[in-house]
Amino acid sequence: MAASTAVILLGGFLLLQQATEGILRTKQDQALAEAAVALDTAQRSLQAADLSRSNVNEVLTRLAIEAASRGVASGQYEVVVQGPVSDIQSPRVSAQSVPESLRAQVAGEEGTWVTPTQVRWTDGSEPVPGVAVGGSLVAPGSGRYAIYFIFPLTSELATLEVVQRAVTTTGTLLVLALTVVAAVVARQVVDPVREARLTAERLAAGQLDDRLPVRGTDDLASLAVSMNHMASELQQQIGRLEGLSQVQQQFVSDVSHELRTPLTTVRMAAEVLHENREDFDPVSARSAELLYHEVDRFEGLLADLLEISRFDAGAAVLSCEETDLLELVEREMSAQAAFAERSGTPLRLFRPPQPCTAEVDPRRITRVLRNLVTNAIEHGERRPIDIRLASDSTAAAITVRDHGIGFEAAQVDQVFHRFWRADPSRARTVGGTGLGLAIALEDAHLHGGWLDAWARPGLGAQFRLTVPRVHGTALHGSPLPDLPADPRPAAPPPAARPALLPGTVTS
Repeated sequence: MAASTAVILLGGFLLLQQATEGILRTKQDQALAEAAVALDTAQRSLQAADLSRSNVNEVLTRLAIEAASRGVASGQYEVVVQGPVSDIQSPRVSAQSVPESLRAQVAGEEGTWVTPTQVRWTDGSEPVPGVAVGGSLVAPGSGRYAIYFIFPLTSELATLEVVQRAVTTTGTLLVLALTVVAAVVARQVVDPVREARLTAERLAAGQLDDRLPVRGTDDLASLAVSMNHMASELQQQIGRLEGLSQVQQQFVSDVSHELRTPLTTVRMAAEVLHENREDFDPVSARSAELLYHEVDRFEGLLADLLEISRFDAGAAVLSCEETDLLELVEREMSAQAAFAERSGTPLRLFRPPQPCTAEVDPRRITRVLRNLVTNAIEHGERRPIDIRLASDSTAAAITVRDHGIGFEAAQVDQVFHRFWRADPSRARTVGGTGLGLAIALEDAHLHGGWLDAWARPGLGAQFRLTVPRVHGTALHGSPLPDLPADPRPAAPPPAARPALLPGTVTS
């Protein structure tokens, strides 16, 4: 409607402008022709007048009255004559209707001149636009006298008003008609597109049985056919993928369960061999030790695979309770103290200034902490590991910061992939399964929280766990920053310096 209105306004303006110019041009031509005839008649009357019996002023007055009578009779013009004493004018028109510019032109040169003017009336009526034509009358022996013919544009203005009303009415009706047509056409196009959008949203939401109705044979009908075909193919593909995923999950779960029985037997045998390894030769004793430790790792891998299969199947559940996160951190640091001391890595806990509690599953949060702390010890290069806690009104957060080898910033998302390692050539010192961070991320998501990472090569890494203090509420921020407070590497401790026990360094 706005575009149609703009086009109609522009077209109406141009139409009115052309009509106005044409009417004014025609009126000026008619005025010049009428004035030329009246001027010639007045000049002949002036030459035939006997100036010896009457003065020039009387003759000019009579000529003005005669010319005005002819003009009024034809409804064309009024007359103003410049006499010897004062202007002689028609009874209705004022001498002020003659522009000064026209007076100057007539006084300066002989000829006929025309110019637009405002026609002023002696009875006080509103001035109207008009055309003034000026010329000269030559009286024998008395000189030149100016005569002006005033042509009001009353009828022309009425014509222009009729044209303007016609243009306005036609433009308004045309705009309304174009708007209705555009609305109908747009609705015919937009409604199917809107229906296609809604159907696509329902398909994206999992309602794969939805289909678009096909009407007609136009392009929109072809679009509906294509979308229906796409939905059918997508439904089949998703069905096949779901079947494969269920088979895979069931396979992993069944294998993990079935391996527990032989694994128990192997563990018993490994424990017997490990306890009697001193009676074996060195090679057999070492083999017994390796068997004992690898059975532990294999058992951990089975447990992680079972947990991953629960996440994949959507069967993981939370057992939330109000928990003191500081207590969980201290307990886990105590559990990892021996490993940290063997690795020569100090563990530093920065206690929060206020209690840090949240509704969480303690077992899962402890597992997240265990993965983060053991990874930090393994990759920390014997430099201190900083653990911080903080909370606000809606969220609680824990960060584990090491100053070890780190990894590239582009690999931040990859560290949570299953079985991913930043350096495949680097040996594991704790025998991890490669699923720890993937499980930790799933545990964080299960709580409705975040687990994100920051790292730089040679500057170490920081992992931040953020969970809502009240289970089920949405997170809008974390009380701890995602960037470490000190991104510079920390110096390794002296060889003789013992590792700090949990809680010995506080702030």
